[in-house]
Amino acid sequence: MQLSLEGRRALITGGSRGLGLAMGRLFAGAGARVALVARGEADLRAAAETVPGSVPVAADIATAEGCETAFAAAADALGGVDILVNNAGTSTRGPFTRMTDADWQGDLDLKLFAAIRLTRLAWPGMVERRFGRVVNVLNIGAKAPQAGGAPTAVSRAAGMALTKVLAGEGASLGINVNALLVGRIDSDQWVRRHAADPKGQSYEAWLAESGKSIPMGRMGKAEEFAAMALTLVSQAGDYVTGTAINVDGGLSPVV
Repeated sequence: MQLSLEGRRALITGGSRGLGLAMGRLFAGAGARVALVARGEADLRAAAETVPGSVPVAADIATAEGCETAFAAAADALGGVDILVNNAGTSTRGPFTRMTDADWQGDLDLKLFAAIRLTRLAWPGMVERRFGRVVNVLNIGAKAPQAGGAPTAVSRAAGMALTKVLAGEGASLGINVNALLVGRIDSDQWVRRHAADPKGQSYEAWLAESGKSIPMGRMGKAEEFAAMALTLVSQAGDYVTGTAINVDGGLSPVV
């Protein structure tokens, strides 16, 4: 089966780099028109040049106003939104007693409330067209939280619950809602971690070392993650909703 998104319109947050950009490229290659949303305008415009026909939308979706701006710009440029990928997020974590209210609020605003707000904006059009695909990008800590993993594991677990609730409400309306849970996948987040590592290894050697504890023995690639997202939003995913799929090379102890 050839996976086609011909005629579909996709909004992808966190679209200027990493997983978001990989999904944008693959979706566009499958025929979709894509709006890439991110805060950094310069990076966003550079990214859009690598995604044929894409629309760059600069907005801070950690605020209600930013979500409204992002969705309105994307829907206006594309003529609507059939596919929403809630991908924006950072990895805020540390000892519980050191996490401030601002840390918690910032994490929830970007990872949970942005997904709630953007889905709420996209939902009426999806209902009207009797077609919609929502993918919430989370991480494996949503199923298997570890010490020191808050607040990100908590916000991601809430995102998994949101996925299930929305899937139940959308199933009879032609709207499929799923989550993809990231393990260790080569992306800009890992570039930043490498830069902060004092060992002085090359990036390639550092990635190889980081991947040894994964059952598959290596880090994942952004393109591999994007391929699973494409499967869910294409016709191949027509009968899949309400799932939270690990894309982690077998790393998570929870299926």
